[in-house]
Amino acid sequence: MSLIPFSSQLIADVGISLGDEGKGRLVPEVCHELSGTPRAVSTVLKVNGGANSGHTAAGVKLNLLPSGVVEKNIKHLAIGCGVVADPRKIWWEAAPLEHKGYNVISRLAIDERTMVSDFIHRLLDLAWEHYRSNILHEEPRGSTGRGITPAYLDEVGQWQISYSDFLAGSNYYARKVAQRADRAMRTIEHVCQVDAETFAGFFSKLADAEQRANQEAIDLGILEAAEFDFTAFRGDAPFTLNLEKLTEVYWAAGTRLAPRITEVRELIRREMAAGHTILGEFGQAYWLDKRHGFSPNVTASHTFTPEIFESAGIPVQPVHTFGVAKAYDTKVGTHTFITQMDEEHPLTPLLKKLEFGSTTGRQRMVGWFDAVEKGDALRYGGFQDLMINKTDALTHQGDWNGDLLICTAYEDTDGNIHHHVPRNEAVRKNLNPVYSRHPGWAEDICGVRNFADLPANAQAYVGAMVRTTLEVAYEGAIWPDAENLPNLRYLGVGPEPSQLIKDIPPTAELVKI
Repeated sequence: MSLIPFSSQLIADVGISLGDEGKGRLVPEVCHELSGTPRAVSTVLKVNGGANSGHTAAGVKLNLLPSGVVEKNIKHLAIGCGVVADPRKIWWEAAPLEHKGYNVISRLAIDERTMVSDFIHRLLDLAWEHYRSNILHEEPRGSTGRGITPAYLDEVGQWQISYSDFLAGSNYYARKVAQRADRAMRTIEHVCQVDAETFAGFFSKLADAEQRANQEAIDLGILEAAEFDFTAFRGDAPFTLNLEKLTEVYWAAGTRLAPRITEVRELIRREMAAGHTILGEFGQAYWLDKRHGFSPNVTASHTFTPEIFESAGIPVQPVHTFGVAKAYDTKVGTHTFITQMDEEHPLTPLLKKLEFGSTTGRQRMVGWFDAVEKGDALRYGGFQDLMINKTDALTHQGDWNGDLLICTAYEDTDGNIHHHVPRNEAVRKNLNPVYSRHPGWAEDICGVRNFADLPANAQAYVGAMVRTTLEVAYEGAIWPDAENLPNLRYLGVGPEPSQLIKDIPPTAELVKI
C-alpha cells in the first residue's frame, strides 16, 4: 500500500505522551520517504527546549542538535528562536559527531534570537530543586540539571542573552553576563536559601555529570577533560563566581559559532519557496507543555505544533503533524502516572531493561498504553499521522504470557468515569485506570516488514491502540470521513532503524481488526 502524501511542506514531529517516544527515529524515516522527490526535506529545525531533551536517530544519541545530523542530504540543521542553547554544549555534541564523519558545523544555522543558556542557569536549576525539596518540602520536579527552566525565566523577565549578542562587542556581552550572575547569586543565597557548602558542591556535581556524559569523547582525545572542570568558575568567596573566566570561556564558544548565526526565518522562507520540506523536531511531548501539561512537572517550553511558527518566525499556515508514541507508556519525574505497571508484574522488569532516560540515564517507570492521553493529544492538539514504536517489546517472554492492557478511561473515588484527561494534578492523583484487555503473542516480530505477516493478536492490539485513541478524541461526535482520519504511518517492531512496518491498512480498516 502506498503511503498517503504529506499535506504540507511543514511537518511537525511531536510526542503525544510524556516524552521518550522515539521522535528522533521519525526524522530519518521522513527524510528517506521524501528523498529524491521535488519536496525533499532540506531543513530539520529544532523547535523548542534545549539540551534537556534526548533523541536517538539512526543509533546516534543527540541532545541539542537536530536529528537531521544523521542525514547527509539535509542542507540545514536549524536551531529556532524557541530554543535555549548552551554554546559550549553545541561544541561538545558536534565535535564527536564530526570525528565520526558527520558534517555538523557547516550545516548549522542558529537563529539570531535563539537564547543563550550557560553555566549560571545550571547552578540555578540545582538551587531551585534544593529550594523545592529542602525549604518547601515538596517533591522535586525531576529537572535534568541542564538549566532550561532558568533560561526561559530570563526570557519572561526580559533578561535573556541572544546569539545575536555574540555578534556585538565583548564588553556588551560581558555586562549582560555580569547582570545575570548578580541576579543568580542573590537568588541562590537569599531565595533558595542554599548554604555555602551545598553551593560549592554544585560545581563538582555538574562537572561530574557532564564529564560522564562526554567520557567517550574525552577518552578518544576529541575533548579535553579540563573543559569540564567547572570549579574554575567558582569565586574565592561563597556565592561568587569567577566572572572573568566564565565570560571568557562562553564568549570564545559563542564567537566560534558566529559564522553559523543567521536569520532562520529567512532561511526557511527561502527553502519553502524553492519547494522543499521543513521538518520541525520537537523536544519533550504534548503532556509536558508548560501550559497544557501537568504542572509543576512540565518543561519550560511549548512542545506542540503551534510553536513551530514562533520558533521558525514564519506565518501561520498548514502544517502536517506527526504524533509519536510507544506501544506502552513511560515516564520520569514525580507527577502522577495513572497506568504505571505494578512492580510485581512480570512484564515490568522486562520493559525496564529497555527504558533509561536519553539525557539523564535515569530509570524510566513503565506503564500500559494510555489511550486517554493519546486521544486528548489528538482532540486538542491534532495530528494527521501517527508513529508507534516498540511494539516488539510487548512480545511474550520467559514466564510471562498474559494479556496486554489499554487504558480507555479513568475512574475517580466516587465511581465517576472520566473520558478525558483532568489537568489538575490533585484530581489526577485520585484516578484509577479503566482497562480493556487484549491477548498477547509469543512470535518474534522484529523481522516482520508487512503488517499482514504480524501475528493476529499483534494486529488486533495495534488496531485497538488506534481505535481507543480515536474513541477518546471523537467521544460524543461523529468520526471524520475515512480519508480524514489520522493515519498510522509507521509501526516500530524493533530497535534498529530498518525494523519498521509501513504497509499498515487505512485507519478505517485497521480499527475493525
